[in-house]
Amino acid sequence: MAATARTVIIEEHGGPEKLKLADLPVGEPGPGEIRIRHAACGLNFIDCYQRSGLYPMTLPHALGMEAAGIVEAVGEGVSHLAAGDRAAYAAMPPGAYTEARVMPAAQVCKLPEGIPFEEGAAMMLKGMTVQYLFHRTTPLKAGDTVLFHAAAGGVGLIACQWAKSEGIRLIGTAGSDEKCALALEHGADACINYATEDWVAQVRDLTGGKGVDAVMDSVGKATFEGSLDCLKPLGMMMSFGNASGAVEAFNLGLLAQKGSLKVTRPTLFTHIADHDACQEMAATLFSKVLAGEVKIRIDQRFPLEDVAEAHRVLEARRTTGQTILTLS
Repeated sequence: MAATARTVIIEEHGGPEKLKLADLPVGEPGPGEIRIRHAACGLNFIDCYQRSGLYPMTLPHALGMEAAGIVEAVGEGVSHLAAGDRAAYAAMPPGAYTEARVMPAAQVCKLPEGIPFEEGAAMMLKGMTVQYLFHRTTPLKAGDTVLFHAAAGGVGLIACQWAKSEGIRLIGTAGSDEKCALALEHGADACINYATEDWVAQVRDLTGGKGVDAVMDSVGKATFEGSLDCLKPLGMMMSFGNASGAVEAFNLGLLAQKGSLKVTRPTLFTHIADHDACQEMAATLFSKVLAGEVKIRIDQRFPLEDVAEAHRVLEARRTTGQTILTLS
């Protein structure tokens, strides 16, 4: 093993220019840990939130929440993985933007042979997010209708396919006609260009005035109030991201006025904190991919040293599908 690994760190919060490449020692895994050598790393909006300080961290700190590669060594007490295993993960603490690392083993999952490393690196955080949105947040069944914002993004394209595979009608929104076409291609029943259309009125029209059973919203501030107006009585609002900024404080009484609505602000890391739950969620995701029900579309690849540009492109919403960092 190499004694050091190229690793992306920040020493202070701020813009993409704060990202630095450093050679950090790797070391040996302790109890409950593994050492993994990455083949590729995933890129996610949470990485931008941590870099900017929206989600503050103790600094200096490495960044990155998901990757895939080969397990090089396991520490005492690790039984679900062994040296030589193919593996992928979405997990805390941040530090996935690296060639190799030592990390807790509990949320690392054995990657099936039929799934390439790049797909494994691109899908874990987003795919398990879709799993908990559809399976662990509110009861959803075939015939239900959901509104999904940013339907052509990394999470969105997985969600479009996931919904179709389970007979759930998905109405998407996206920021251009091209992105809407991409969502439709991946299984959305309809997709609304929120830049040119009154998407709230369109959702009401598409549901015959009834509204949707659930909204899945990673956009945040810009779409929150409109999303509430798209829900049917007793509907569930799942606000799981802040791409446009954090949702502002609001009068809880609005939920009663709009039909006894429910609101939740979930995070993936609460759902996967339990080892068994994490492994089960990953197994569901893997089965969808292996069955061809969900295809992982990687539209952007950046070398590790170009991570700052990758962040700029992601934050400018110039991406579709998944984005990964490659390791030469």
